[in-house]
Formats: sequence, structure tokens, C-alpha cells
Amino acid sequence: MDKIASFQMDHEKLLPGLYVSRKDTWNGVTITTFDMRMKAPNREPVMDMPVMHTLEHLAATYMRNDPKFGPKMVYFGPMGCRTGCYFLMEGDLNPSDVLDLVIKTLDWILAFEGEIPGAKPKECGNYLEHNLNTTKYEAKKYVELLRHATEANFSYPK
Repeated sequence: MDKIASFQMDHEKLLPGLYVSRKDTWNGVTITTFDMRMKAPNREPVMDMPVMHTLEHLAATYMRNDPKFGPKMVYFGPMGCRTGCYFLMEGDLNPSDVLDLVIKTLDWILAFEGEIPGAKPKECGNYLEHNLNTTKYEAKKYVELLRHATEANFSYPK
């Protein structure tokens, strides 16, 4: 079998950032997959599962409720390698189109207090595995990176 595109990218050169992973056309509609890379692969510790889980619940909730982008949101979820998340949106989009949304999402996470949305036994298959404090720590690091990002944080390495 052929290697999929994401396995052909040099992860040893990949920086944390916000990337377009791929663009697909489905029934005449372009779906853009974004790589929300929060950690340098293989060079810094990955996020633990409770952080990934909390990040997924909070970011998906905020993004799906955004008045402009919520109707275009197809999916938000963690990467298996735990270095970030993917989100899919309807439209032929670039990082500059969604950067403000991602920053607003992270700012919302940083200000969030209370019960994690969807974290009750009837709502979630692993409702006990969350960590809001460490999720906020990771969100703060990532949002600061995005606020001071260069082109290298928005284009996959060659």
C-alpha cells in the first residue's frame, strides 16, 4: 500500500503551528483538514490523555457554536500521536482564514471555569478522564505561539 500523505511529511522538522493537512472534494464541496500542531513531534513530551480529552470537549464545543464557522465545522478530534488535534471544515480554507477562530477558542478555554461540556456519564464514554488545569497550561503555550508565529508555523516543512 502507498503511504498516506501525512506519513510522508518529515516530522523531525515539523514545528508547532497551524497547517492545512489536506483538502478533499466530496460531492462538489471542498473539505479542508487543519493540523492544529501543539507539540514538536518526537522532540517534546506529548499531551496526556486527560488533556487531549478535555481539549477535544472544549474546543469542539466552542468551535461548533461559533456563529460564522460553527455551521462549517465537520469534525474536531485529537491526533493519535497526542501532539495536537485535527479539525475539518467545509470550504477551501487556509490557516489565515481560521487563525482568529483558533485563537478565540484557546482564549475561551483559558477563561473557562466549571463543568466540562459533555463530561457526564450519559454524555461521554470516559467522563472521568479530564484535566482542565493542564489543558489550560497547554492552551496558553499554544496561543502564545500562534500570536507570535512566523510563516514556518503555517507551512509544512519541505
